[in-house]
Order: sequence, then C-alpha cells, then structure tokens
Amino acid sequence: MTRAAARLPIPVVDGHRVACGPNAPPASFPILIPMRRLHPAPPADVTVDDAYQAPLGGPTTRPWVGLTMVTSLDGSTVVAGRSGGLSNPNDSAVLSRLRGLADVILVGAGTVRAEGYGPPKKPEQRIGVVTASGHLDLTTDLFRTGSGFVITTEETPIEDGVDVVRAGRGGVDLTIALAGIEALCRGVTVVQAEGGPTLNGALLEADLIDEIDVTTAPLAVAGDGARLAVSTVALNRRFELVQLLLDDDGFTFARWARRDR
Repeated sequence: MTRAAARLPIPVVDGHRVACGPNAPPASFPILIPMRRLHPAPPADVTVDDAYQAPLGGPTTRPWVGLTMVTSLDGSTVVAGRSGGLSNPNDSAVLSRLRGLADVILVGAGTVRAEGYGPPKKPEQRIGVVTASGHLDLTTDLFRTGSGFVITTEETPIEDGVDVVRAGRGGVDLTIALAGIEALCRGVTVVQAEGGPTLNGALLEADLIDEIDVTTAPLAVAGDGARLAVSTVALNRRFELVQLLLDDDGFTFARWARRDR
C-alpha cells in the first residue's frame, strides 16, 4: 500500500479529534495510514473513500440512522474524558467521511460540550443536540449560525431563537424525535449519531440504530471511561458484520448492520 497525504475536514491535533467547525486548524493535515480490507473477501488495499461510499442501506419509512464511535480494546470510548486520545488519522478520516454522508448529526449535549462542536463543514447539514435538562449554551457558533437545533422534552424550557424538536414527557422520546427531525429538516435521509453513551443506549433501546461504524484502537486504557452505550434496560440487538478494515497502526474499522428486526 502507498502512503498518501490527504486533506481532512476533521484533522487530528495533539492526538485529539478536532470537532467540526472553527476549532479546526487551517493547515497541518495528517497523513493517512495504509489500510486493508479483511472482510468481505478477497482482501484488498482500500482507501477510506473506497470503503465508506454510502450508508449500508435504508428503510423506506424513516431516515437511516448510523452510529459512529471509537473505542479502546477494553471498551472505553474516552481517554481523560475525550475520544481524541483513542483516534488516529484514519479514524478521523472515517468520521469525516461518514459525516459527509449524513444530512443530520445527532449528538448528546454532554458530548457537544466535551468535544467542542461547532457548525458543520457540509453545507445545509444540521446538528441536533439532545438534552432532557435544557442546559445548553445557545450563544456558541453552533447555535448562532442556525446549524444547531435542540431536541428535548415537551416541558423543558428553551430560550427563543433556536429551532426545537419536542418529543416526549419526562424524557426525550427518540422515536417521536426522529419524526420531528424529518419535519424540521426536509429531505433528510441519513442521520448520524455520535454519542455519548446515554444517547447511544437510548437509540438502541428504541431500536432506531440501523448501522454501527466502530473504530477499535489497539489500546487498553482501563480507568472508568464510559462504554459505547449505556442503558437501564438489558438489550439483545443483533448486528451483522458487513465490512472489516485493518490499518498499519493496528486500528480496526468495522461496519455492522442491524439484521434481525
């Protein structure tokens, strides 16, 4: 495989993913690491663009919902509270590519604060921030530009001046919220969820995740970092491995599709 430089909309700086928006530096882009497809056969050298050309599929009654995350070998999604310590340039390129396929990014309020989300790179893309409490800083560029909107309960107070999708009482009903996203963002066909674990668990509990794209870093980090998904309900959702890549850094990149509905 040939090592090639590529400009990434979401670079890695000091070992951390840089969220989309004004936090991304204007220059200094990482070099992508050679990667190989192991599944499906036959094995072959691939690029991120080759491997992530489109979502894995899509139901006709609602938008396709994909989940993308990075984890350690022992299941943590963060190092020192952030995902960037688990990332590498290929992981950032995959995240960027999957964001480019999505019409709407769905993310929890805690992840927005921890990762510093700004306005998306893709024109007309929206970022829906899920919060039951309504504790959000609506003065950030994400909301001031109109890119961000709030997904919350029927009773949660939200200041005027921002789009709001209201779904459920006492907690956010994500099935209702997805219908509200369709009404707000006309023509949406692909929604990408980016955590955190509570949002991921709620999406799994509601059986709304159609595809999981997970990078596994060759690191064991121990500690008390959160898992990919947490929920008060034990689940048994079956996914099928559709694609598996390995890069020269030892990172694996798996694509899983929901199969047993």
